[in-house]
Amino acid sequence: MLTVASDIEVLARFGRALAEPIRCRILLALREAPAYPADLADALGISRTRLSNHLACLRDCGLVVTVPDGRRTRYELADERLGHALDDLRTAVVAVETDRTCVDAETKGCC
Repeated sequence: MLTVASDIEVLARFGRALAEPIRCRILLALREAPAYPADLADALGISRTRLSNHLACLRDCGLVVTVPDGRRTRYELADERLGHALDDLRTAVVAVETDRTCVDAETKGCC
């Protein structure tokens, strides 16, 4: 049964998805256009198995959906607003100091 997630759950899922650079790359690629797994794996330079694991995570987070296309399955963002959200997040941080991380990086594993 499909349920509507609370605001906190939605943000936590989005954060979990963005916590892994490969998933960020997948989301940015799908922001440009829907794609087939084999094409995504080739474009990102990763194995199909590794890509499959990350796509499963993104599906479970509700960020991507599968669209049957004959004998193949195409992936796309679950909602076009996700593309806008990704753009907003990319441009929200104007300057990042590469030699700094957040205070809790070592103990909490963030940043």
